[in-house]
Amino acid sequence: MSKSKVISSDSHVVEPPNVWMERMDRDRFGNRIPHMVPAGDIDAWIVDNKETGGVGAIAQAGFRFERPEDIVLKGSFDDVRPGGYIPKEHVKDMDVDGVYGGLVYPSIGLALYRDVEDPDLARGIFAAYNDWLAEFCNAYPERLKGAAMILVDEDVQLAIEETQRVAEQGIRTVMIPSYPRADRTYDNPIYEPFWAMCEENDVTVNLHVTTNRPKADPIDRGVTTTSTASYVQHDYWVRMSLCHIIFSGVLERYPRLKVAEVEHELGWLPYFIGRIDIAYEEKQESLAMRFKDGKMPSDFMRSNVYHSFQEDALGIQMRHVIGVENLMWGSDYPHSESTFPKSIEILDEILEGVPEEEKAMIVGENAARVYGF
Repeated sequence: MSKSKVISSDSHVVEPPNVWMERMDRDRFGNRIPHMVPAGDIDAWIVDNKETGGVGAIAQAGFRFERPEDIVLKGSFDDVRPGGYIPKEHVKDMDVDGVYGGLVYPSIGLALYRDVEDPDLARGIFAAYNDWLAEFCNAYPERLKGAAMILVDEDVQLAIEETQRVAEQGIRTVMIPSYPRADRTYDNPIYEPFWAMCEENDVTVNLHVTTNRPKADPIDRGVTTTSTASYVQHDYWVRMSLCHIIFSGVLERYPRLKVAEVEHELGWLPYFIGRIDIAYEEKQESLAMRFKDGKMPSDFMRSNVYHSFQEDALGIQMRHVIGVENLMWGSDYPHSESTFPKSIEILDEILEGVPEEEKAMIVGENAARVYGF
C-alpha cells in the first residue's frame, strides 16, 4: 500500500471544552453551553443541563488491539490523545498510521444532533464548532479537510447561510442529520434550496452515523440490549434517508450533487441497491415520480452516492455491485474502533486480491475526488 496516497474519509477530533465555552454567548446561553464536569476519575459532558456523550471510547484508539477490556464509554479528557485536538499532533499520528489526508468529523458533536432539541442552541453550538474546525484544518490545509455541522431540518435558509459562511473559511463538506425530524424527511420540498446551493457550490453532503435528530432512535435505557441492537441497526436510518432522497427525485434534479453516507459499513448495500430497483418497478402506485430516460434508483446510487467504510471485508468482496468508484476507506481515528495505528496492515488484509488500480481508488483516489484533496 502506498502510504502517500492513503486518505481517511472518516477521521475525528475530540473537542476540548474551549470549543464552546470560549466561543459562545454566555449571556445568552449560560450553562446550557456544552461544558465538561469532573466526576471523580471521569469527565462528563453536560449540554442544555443534561449529560451527553462520554470522553472514553471516542479517544481510545489502539486499545482494541492491546487492551480491549479497558475500552469504556466514560473517561477523562486528560487521557485523550493530543492528536484529537492539536493539529500538529493529529498529523503526526497520521504519519505513524501511514495516512496522508483525513476528512475530520466531531466526536461529542455527533450526539448533539440528538441531544439538543432547541434549534437556536444547536445552531450556536454548531457555529462555534465550525469556526474551531476551520482553524484546526487550516493549519494543514492540504492534509486536513473538515465536515461542518449543519442543522438543516429546522430552518433551511439558516442552514444555507451557515454552509456559505463556513465555505468562506475553506470548508466545503457539510454533515446533516443521518435522519431528520420525522415530519421533515429529505423528500420534503423545503430542502430544495439547500440541495441546489450544495450542487452549485460543489459542497458534499454527508450523512454520518449517530446524528439522528431527537426522538428518532429508540430510548436507550442504559446497559440493556437496546443500545447494542441500535448499534447493529445503524444503517436503517441512512437507508430511509437515501430512499427519501432518491425516490423524490433529488438526484435527478441535481445531478452533480454528491451525497456520502459515513460509517455504516458496506455489507447491506448490495441488497439495498437491488431492493430499491425492485420497489421502483413493483410499487409504482406509491411513487411520487418516474425518472427520465429509463433511469433506475440504482443508477443514482452509482452516480451520486458514496460510502465511507472502515474494514468491511464482505463489502469489498461485493465491491463491483456497490461500485468501486463509490467506496472510500476511513480510519475512524481516534475512536476505540479505529484502525489506528494498524491501518496499512488492516487495509492490506481486507484488500488482499484486489487489483492495484481498484485499491488506489478505495484507499484514497475516490476520497480525494469527493472532498477536494
